[in-house]
Amino acid sequence: MKRSKKSLSAQKLKTHLLLPLIVITPGFLSSCSTDFSGKVRPSIVPSPIVKETQNQSSRPLTPTAEDNNFVVEVVEKVEPAVVQINTSRTIRSAVPQLPDTLNDPFFRRFFGDTVPTQPQERVVRGLGSGFVIDPNGRILTNAHVVNDADTVTVSFSDGRTVEGKVLGKDSVSDVAVVQIPGNNLPTVEIANSNTLKPGQWAVAIGNPLGLQQTVTVGVISAINRSLNLSTRPSSYIQTDAAINPGNSGGPLLNARGQVIGVNTAIIQGAEGIGFAIPIDTAQRIAQQLITQGKVEYPYLGLQMLTLTPEVKQRINNYPNSNVRILADQGILIVRVVPNSPAARIGLRPGDVIQQINNQPVTTSEEVQQILEKNGLSNLQIQVLRNAQNLQFTVQPEPLPSPNNIQP
Repeated sequence: MKRSKKSLSAQKLKTHLLLPLIVITPGFLSSCSTDFSGKVRPSIVPSPIVKETQNQSSRPLTPTAEDNNFVVEVVEKVEPAVVQINTSRTIRSAVPQLPDTLNDPFFRRFFGDTVPTQPQERVVRGLGSGFVIDPNGRILTNAHVVNDADTVTVSFSDGRTVEGKVLGKDSVSDVAVVQIPGNNLPTVEIANSNTLKPGQWAVAIGNPLGLQQTVTVGVISAINRSLNLSTRPSSYIQTDAAINPGNSGGPLLNARGQVIGVNTAIIQGAEGIGFAIPIDTAQRIAQQLITQGKVEYPYLGLQMLTLTPEVKQRINNYPNSNVRILADQGILIVRVVPNSPAARIGLRPGDVIQQINNQPVTTSEEVQQILEKNGLSNLQIQVLRNAQNLQFTVQPEPLPSPNNIQP
């Protein structure tokens, strides 16, 4: 009997760890539609018999200097500003009003397919994390944490719980801002995520699986990761600090306790591979949500590819190609969307972008980063077309909805 209960408990916990696949199988980290009110029973493991030495028995039980490290200081500094975000939304659906027996196809032959229905409601609950960025109650989190929520409840580490309101959310970047009442609230300190290097310490604080104020430690595994988590490429911080469902929207911190990113996704089935939105990007988007209520992404209407020796050789060796690539590096324009800003100024497939605003570019990710920082201001683009250097001036437009982009 004890074994079966333990097995059932293990299976229940295991279900909380299943995440949805997102394109390359990263999954968002919120724990939507999951109830974490159940208690998790610890496994009973026999205590090993240890023969104490004289030195061990005489060791004092009071904290000593070597028991603390920089992680302890980071947690004490940041924990008051990290919150748990609980959401709920009501889903309404129509269900047959007749008994199940009359839904049988045999009876439908006599009563017809039109069966009276009645509305049915169910409440879906979600869980995520966030952190206070303004003493007047503005909280940064992920858009998928608060998406379609009817109610938002924010809980602090000291036990305080308040109702929140979504000021704005952007599903493209997965950034959202929540407003709660209050003033002089504890806030986080923001770092410059542009100075990050792989190998630096990374500390994550959040509420994985409903376990409040959980701390995990690792390093920055990589920077400028491009993942197809949305309609556009973006640069993410990769870390091996353990993050799980419920960590969404929580801070990723450096060794000084400064926020360097917003935890947002993991790859299902992998260990030690998590991703965070750089805090510089998250802050910029949050400011637009606060002031404008929406985010406008610059759009040129180009499909681009980083030029490599292999790509150059394949194009030049293709017998029916009218394009001759002479550049050794740059950004190859593969397609120009009709009636887009790029099409109106005369850019063509086969052009190789060499510079943007007098800045050399060699990868498509660099172009995206320049666009994000430049916004809707004019861009100076230098391209190499066959053996000719050409200069173009283009003004990006706001990213249209997918339905308005011509094939």
